[in-house]
Amino acid sequence: MRQEYRTTPAGKIRARGAGVPFVGQPGPANAITDVAGVEVGYKTLIEGSGPLVVGQGPVRTGVTAIFPRGRQKPEGAVWAGYFNMSGNGEMSGAAFVEERGRFDGPITITNTHSCGLTRDVTAKWLYSQHQPGEKTDQPFYLPVAAETHDGSLNDINGHHVKEQDVIDAFEDARGGWIEEGSVGGGTGMRCFEFKGGSGTASRQVEFAGETYTVGAFVQSNFGKRHLLRIAGVPVGLELPIVDFSPPEFGSIIGVVATDAPMAPHHLRRIARRAAYGISATGGIASNESGDLFLAFSTANAEAVSQHEGLVSASFVGEAAMSRFYEATIQAVEEAILNSMFANETMSGINDFTVRALPVETVRDILRRYNRLVETD
Repeated sequence: MRQEYRTTPAGKIRARGAGVPFVGQPGPANAITDVAGVEVGYKTLIEGSGPLVVGQGPVRTGVTAIFPRGRQKPEGAVWAGYFNMSGNGEMSGAAFVEERGRFDGPITITNTHSCGLTRDVTAKWLYSQHQPGEKTDQPFYLPVAAETHDGSLNDINGHHVKEQDVIDAFEDARGGWIEEGSVGGGTGMRCFEFKGGSGTASRQVEFAGETYTVGAFVQSNFGKRHLLRIAGVPVGLELPIVDFSPPEFGSIIGVVATDAPMAPHHLRRIARRAAYGISATGGIASNESGDLFLAFSTANAEAVSQHEGLVSASFVGEAAMSRFYEATIQAVEEAILNSMFANETMSGINDFTVRALPVETVRDILRRYNRLVETD
């Protein structure tokens, strides 16, 4: 098994490395960055401990930035589709995606009360990066910025994410093997009452003699423990509920990227299928949850940027879509589990503690159900 499948760059175990069985073939890094050109950057903010003092901390938050065409093409446009599974959340730019089937520039993901800041900083930063001839459709930006709530661990009302933090996340953007767990916007998040956060995975799809990639990135912050399923096993029912758990107030942001040529209507359908990846882990899109999904294609780069005359582009035929649905569901499911496995126990405001998923206990449960892949 490739090291990139087993651990994160920092050596934290991923779900495959722990022996969780998955279907489908990942790309080289098993990450959204397996889609050529996609880059991800983080800024992680961890400061202080003890009692909550609004404005002073403790701080457990951050910013994630996803560049569809890399940091060297900051204004790069892509065709896209959006899906709202449960609307108790926020994703700016979604109306533009619905209207035009595209967006420009990087996606940011952060905590609920910093979403507006990251959106505004992105617009300001894109203007500073603008090159003549790059963005010709209209003289303003409608950035995609999304959020989940980290107020159980973080001084969310202290507004600790600042302009420079967003820029730092942009400057950190890279391809290849990327970190997961309590990093970037996922720093203060919980998932199924265990530590959650940032996770990613990918799948390869053979079609028309070519190999295409579907990559997923999630900021996971949803679910009650008893619902957790891993490899089809009701793991949550096997784990004792011993911690006091505040209300869920959770959400998940899912971003799906592909290099397959797809039109906006294809990508809306891909975004809807991402919700099945959540269902595979036991998520129910609860009343308190904002479950929002964005899918984009890096293909047809010239066509998506052409705003005059007749536009020519290529797209996959409808008969191929089910293959990409399957890859999307598989990648989102694995990304969620990676966000939990590649994580550590964290204490935050008022010493509230969110435990890491007990990996060895989970392995024992999977073994009893004959669902563990023994690792060397």
